[in-house]
Amino acid sequence: MSQFIKAANWRYATKKFDATKKIAPEDLNILKEAIRLSTSSYGLQPYKVIIVENPELRSKIKEAAWGQSQVVDASHLFVFANEINYSEASINDYIKNTSETRGISLESMQRYADFMKSKITALSEESKNIWTSKQTYLALGNLLNVAAELQIDVTPMEGFSQTDVNKILGLDQLNLNATLMATIGYRHEDDATQHYKKVRKSQEELFITL
Repeated sequence: MSQFIKAANWRYATKKFDATKKIAPEDLNILKEAIRLSTSSYGLQPYKVIIVENPELRSKIKEAAWGQSQVVDASHLFVFANEINYSEASINDYIKNTSETRGISLESMQRYADFMKSKITALSEESKNIWTSKQTYLALGNLLNVAAELQIDVTPMEGFSQTDVNKILGLDQLNLNATLMATIGYRHEDDATQHYKKVRKSQEELFITL
């Protein structure tokens, strides 16, 4: 069995974190780098990840997350926030970054920039927001997989008031919207959920070969 499959079988949505255990800085940096290297549409990464360390903010977010204790007990809280009404300016920033990173001229990338702009700016604001929100889930996938390899627990969370979290973190002023959250740390020995057998569809049920 591959190491990845072993790690995937090990992980679960942790219900109770050990609040006394903190993620080491070097491991935290690996998690951040895994998110940074995530795939995204056109490579644009149309989102930000807010790492909430302030205890007062986390307590407020717990209330906005209907009292879920993971928000305050986990070592770290990541909030994935998609960009609202994604603009040409963000595409220009990506093109500039690509030019500098690869040592190529801006002029040589103009056709590609125009292509992206034609596809993205043609979308309605609602469609753009749906598209950027989907990208955050790709980043979450990288976080889940790398954390499992490090035997660090991650619980993805959609159960919270986006409006309230946006207000608490001031995301509205940053043109961002909280899409999902991830509590990250180490499972408590009393969390009975860790002993449950993983329930998934069989390959025969899940896959269709044509």
